[in-house]
Amino acid sequence: MKKRTALLLALATSVTFAADSVFTYTQADRIKDMQIMAKAMTEIQNGFFYNNFDMIKEGGITLAETIERVQPPLEEREEKDVMTRFLNNKVKMTNSIKRKVRKKVTDMVQSFKDGHPKRALQDYKKIAESCMNCHTRLRHW
Repeated sequence: MKKRTALLLALATSVTFAADSVFTYTQADRIKDMQIMAKAMTEIQNGFFYNNFDMIKEGGITLAETIERVQPPLEEREEKDVMTRFLNNKVKMTNSIKRKVRKKVTDMVQSFKDGHPKRALQDYKKIAESCMNCHTRLRHW
């Protein structure tokens, strides 16, 4: 019986660590997501240049889906110094920017669909400003 319990405990522990490693968000993941978002912004911009709703919509969907994954990477969350961890994470600000971007993407797609490309372009500008706010505040550009 003790062997069975020990085996189950070992199995549960290994599964827990395996599951944790699958869901960790690393600096490399963040870089990849930033590259995807940059391509999405380019696709949206090209949609404006070519007056192509599908390009704007697809770029918006990609941007909104990708920004949901962005979070402090494992290296920042495991930082030992409490103050450094606090300054690096800024989770509240990140979540606020994520909400603003999601809303502006929705507004932008709807405005363009409704035949208001100038309003949609203003929403695009606000999305780009939100990106720069994150980069200047969190990444210290």
